[in-house]
Parts: sequence; C-alpha cells; structure tokens
Amino acid sequence: MYQKSAYELHEAFVLGDISAVEICESFLKRIEKLDGKVGAFLQVLSESALEKARELDLKRKHGKPLGKLAGVPVAIKDNIHIKGEPTTCASRMLANYNAHFDATAVRLLKEEDAIIIGKTNLDEFAMGGSTEHSAFLATHNPWNLKCTAGGSSGGSSAAVSARFCPLSLGSDTGGSVRQPAAYCGILGYKPTYGRISRYGLVAFGSSLDQIGIFAQNSKDLALSAEVLGVHCKHDATSADHPKENFANHFRDDFKGLKIGIPYTFLEDLPDESRKSFESSVEILKKSGAEIVEVDLTILKYSIATYYILATAEASTNLARFDGIRYGNRDPHAVTLDEVYDLTREFGFGFEVKRRILLGTYVLSAGHSTSYYKKAQKVRTKIIESFEKAFESCDLITLPTTPTPAFELGSVQDPVSMYLMDLYTTTANLSGLPAVSVPSDVSKGNKPIGIQFIAPSMQDAFLIGCAHAFEKACPVNEQLPEIAKENV
Repeated sequence: MYQKSAYELHEAFVLGDISAVEICESFLKRIEKLDGKVGAFLQVLSESALEKARELDLKRKHGKPLGKLAGVPVAIKDNIHIKGEPTTCASRMLANYNAHFDATAVRLLKEEDAIIIGKTNLDEFAMGGSTEHSAFLATHNPWNLKCTAGGSSGGSSAAVSARFCPLSLGSDTGGSVRQPAAYCGILGYKPTYGRISRYGLVAFGSSLDQIGIFAQNSKDLALSAEVLGVHCKHDATSADHPKENFANHFRDDFKGLKIGIPYTFLEDLPDESRKSFESSVEILKKSGAEIVEVDLTILKYSIATYYILATAEASTNLARFDGIRYGNRDPHAVTLDEVYDLTREFGFGFEVKRRILLGTYVLSAGHSTSYYKKAQKVRTKIIESFEKAFESCDLITLPTTPTPAFELGSVQDPVSMYLMDLYTTTANLSGLPAVSVPSDVSKGNKPIGIQFIAPSMQDAFLIGCAHAFEKACPVNEQLPEIAKENV
C-alpha cells in the first residue's frame, strides 16, 4: 500500500478495489512500526483518521460524490491548525494549546475527502533548517538516520519520504519546504505568495510565509496544488486567481523553453553539488531547453536581507506569546513583569530567542534605518532583478541546497546553518513560485535536488516543468527502488 502514490490510492478507492479503512490502517501500522526511528510525527491522529475513513466507505457505498483526494492520507505540519487538535509549533510555549478552527488549507483538504493522519515535527515556530530545534524530538532522514531531514518542515518531508503518507503540508518562509524535500528525495513546492491561503498558519515572517506541499511525484503535487489554490476571504493576502487544472499544463519535454541560470551566483557551489547541477543542466538541454545566462548578482545579498526581514517580522509576530492570552504560563511568576519574562524564558527555545533578539535589534529606533529599511530596499531590487531576468527566459533554475543532507549535530555555527538557505530564500523574498525536484544521488547515497523558479502566478506552468524534468531525469525512476531499502 505504501508504495502507491496519492493518485493511485484515490483511484483504487473510487473504483472500489480497496476501502478507505484498509488504506488508513495500512499507513497507521507503518507509522507505528517505523516512526520511532524517524521522528516525523508529534501527534498521530489515529481515531479521527479512522473515523473519516469509515465515513468515506459509507459515502462510496451509498453512491455519493467523492472528493479529489478521497482515501488519501495527508500529514500536516504542526504550525497549521486542525480544529480540536494540538498546534504546538514544536514549542513548550504552546504545548497545551488546541486549535479552535481549521486552517483554510486543512478545510479544503477535508472538503475533498482527504484523511488527515497526523501532525508533524518541525523546528520550533518554523525557525531552523534541520528540525533539531524542536522542543520535543529531532527528526531523522529516512535515507540516512544519522542525517537531518532538513527544516523547518523536516517532519512533513520525512513522513512522505518514509512513505508514512503520500502527501503532506509544510510551511516555507525561506526554503523550509524545498530544502527538506531535496534532502529526502521527494518534491517540495512553494507557491506564489498568496496562491495558497495562510489563514490558520501560525505566523513566523508574514510577508515571506507560504504553506507548501510535499509529494512523491508531480502528478500528486498537481492534484493537491489544484485543491489548495483557492481564494480565501479570511486572508487579506490571498490571491483571487481563477481555478486551474494543473494536469493540463504537464509537459513531455522542455522544447521551446529558455531556462535561465545565474552562473555568477553559483561560483561558491561545492564540487559535488556543482557536478550534479551541471549534469542536470545537460538533461535539460537534451530535453530541448535552451540555456541562457541571467544576471542575478544581487542574490548574493539575499541571505543578509532575508535574516533581517524574517527576524524583524518574527519579533513582532511572537510578541503575542506572553503567558496572558493563551499558551503556557510559568507557574513561578508572581508579578506582571515576571509573567512576561519568565513565561518567554521558559517557553521559547534558544534559536527562537536568538531570532527575536536579532529582530528586535534591527527594528530598534537607532538601527531600523540602517538595517530594516535598507533590507526592504534590497528586497525591491531583488524583485526587479527577477522581473528583468524573466524578460529573457521562461524559467530559472538553481541548486536547491549547497550540499546533500548533513549529519545531525554537525553544524553548530548558526551562520553556517543560515547559509544552507542560500539558494532558497530568493523565491520567498520575491514572492515567486518554486519547486525542488530530485535530480541525483550523492556518493554517500543521499538525494540531491534541483530547483525551478517561475514568474509570479505561473504555478501550473512550474509544476508542468517539474513533470517534464521528472520524466527526463533517470534518478526519478531509481529513487523508489532505492527508497525501499531505507527505513
């Protein structure tokens, strides 16, 4: 059962070849057996998942219409609300908090009859690149249990990679869907800003955050993106974009397309990753693409710009967690000042505190002009540079990460960890859609991904191109066979 894609499971269920209860029980048993090694889930929602499965079996029995994701188990990152279930954000601050409403993305999944199977682990409040900064457990990469599954959506990525579910949702503020997808040998999609509603996603950096999707293949990705790409009246940043049939945009090759590569931005790419990227470029050429060089030199400032803006927004967004309205309150607090101080001292982990301090500093009266306002100007220049680059190409490609997955605990320097986002933060700063697709396997048997970035709102075109690369790249045929040997 676990080897089937979301599309195959849905089709088998609709045709009556298998029941929703059988699908659900199969994946729950796999999670129970193997997640102790991986650490993908914070909560497995066995009872509600089986209840939904039984409802679907009755629905099919009585000939009622079935949703596009009927019978498909989906995991949700634990910073996205499911009504009545915990939303901890992997933080002690919210360890006792239950959501009072469904996130729009969750509501849309439920309306299309998906089976919500659990809440997945993450770096606390989505701040980190390795899922080591969870207050509860570390997530391990199913390909190599000594290595990170990436972050901050490492739990969602590991869940799909380990075949605990065929689809999962994460959040991507600076690459937190694409980076773990590359590390775990699956697809990770960050939509155009506003294409998928953020309503019900706990905010980290509001101008950067997007709910994204993990999938085993482009067909599953297209199916779920189609379901979630709906305008939301509760989200002021939600784009009122017409519904699209993503599968209609699938391509067999790259003929007639110009693909831009910012070679000057890739000068410091390590040798193994460079060779892998060059091999992927050759695959694109053989598939009919015309490769053109584009000038995106300004992207060398993207990491500095991102960590000024993201931490500033995080400092503001996390001010609400103060022990007054909801979440944990330190039991030793007596005065009002102690409630604030001790609750935040106890509730937040070290990485979250570091980012709050940095964000507060760049927003302070003496530094906001030097840092925050200047970073906003650079962000505008980055957006303009992408607009100019797309005048000469249809698509831009970059490596997803500088290296394959690293061992847990091996990167102690925070700046070195931040630089792992070098090639992914650009899409968040510019609000553009981006997808990571498996492209290679390293000498150490670790997956490597390639990233594609498309013009704003051309999400269906982007996933169509991901499908073309998936067909053209030999490693995508090998990955399922290699994956069977893991976990």
